[in-house]
Amino acid sequence: MTTFYFVRHGQTLANAAGLKQGQINSDITRLDDTGRRQVNELAKHFDISFADSLVISPLHRTAQTADILNETAGIPVRTDERVLEISYGEWDGKQNQQLIADFPDVFNPVLHDVTENYTKYAVSGETFSQVVNRVNLFLNKETKQNPDDQIIVVTHGFTIKAVLMAIFGMNHVTNNIPEPDNASVTKLKQAANGDRYLYYFNRN
Repeated sequence: MTTFYFVRHGQTLANAAGLKQGQINSDITRLDDTGRRQVNELAKHFDISFADSLVISPLHRTAQTADILNETAGIPVRTDERVLEISYGEWDGKQNQQLIADFPDVFNPVLHDVTENYTKYAVSGETFSQVVNRVNLFLNKETKQNPDDQIIVVTHGFTIKAVLMAIFGMNHVTNNIPEPDNASVTKLKQAANGDRYLYYFNRN
């Protein structure tokens, strides 16, 4: 089996400001002091030296997080666009609270995040299915090419939620499970036949 450890990046300036980051890659989406502290705390009890490889999305915030976790391990790093954060299209960079006020019908009232039909307003945004599809491609490729490896994947909140959608189905995850915390770990194993097993979610 291939073992995946999905790590959400540390808090960014945009997280702290309540913005939808999506695929924005600018100074405001870099880790802030809190984010760096979160990842350093994680590194104290999550030593990644056991891993065979380290995969990151091509955004600053995942690279910064990986650099901290990988400081002593020195694991080879690969970039993969399939573990990018969801693109909210024209909503990338917008204030989440303002979007909730303007478009309440496409936000979960408890989780305060978008529901699957948000693209009726953010028409250039990725659909949930599109993100799940690319996450599936990533998991299947890695399992086929690296059948016994342990892989660290530094990625994003919705992307990790999409991993759960890929395991349990969108209807069981979309409206009931929040995105994981910053600098948290989610562990998944996938067998050669495609069976997937979730060991834990959102562990700090």
